[in-house]
Amino acid sequence: MNIMPEPGSKKFDRRRAQLRREAEDQGIPDKHANEDAKERLEDDPHWQTHGPRTERGLGPKGQRNERDDQHES
Repeated sequence: MNIMPEPGSKKFDRRRAQLRREAEDQGIPDKHANEDAKERLEDDPHWQTHGPRTERGLGPKGQRNERDDQHES
């Protein structure tokens, strides 16, 4: 199983910082560079969250909706 970096992980934060530096180097103001980096990461499927990895991450069984129950195998 290939685990992708999740938002909040060290790899994700390092990539966001790298994109922010690249944007600043291109002349984008600091405030907008952070927003630009965030948007670029959100658009890249490699860096998007893929939901809970375990059944426990779906929450209590009695409170799950039908969509969550489809993940169980």
